Amino acid sequence: MPKSRRKRHVYTSENRTTILAAAAKQGLTALQVQKRFGVTPVTYYSWRRKYGVRGTRSTAAATRRGGNLESQVRSEVQARVRRILPDIVRSEVSHYLDSLFGSRRGRALKV
Repeated sequence: MPKSRRKRHVYTSENRTTILAAAAKQGLTALQVQKRFGVTPVTYYSWRRKYGVRGTRSTAAATRRGGNLESQVRSEVQARVRRILPDIVRSEVSHYLDSLFGSRRGRALKV
């Protein structure tokens, strides 16, 4: 008895991006995508390659280690920016004022 074939399903571009976004956001594996959306792993991987979506392997490993790698990196970058930004702004403003008024800024002007 021959194997029955599944009916071929055509996904719109919108469906593909929605599925890829959901899979990336939730860190789903190809098998989880297949169970949830009915997309075969081969199709899922070809979509990822076509749309340039990165895999979840490194994200899954980071989650097992105790957190989402993306959020950890984002919070670290934000903390560093908060630390150095006041000095950068102060320096840039000082250079700008020096270019406008010369280096005599801070001294009393002679009238």
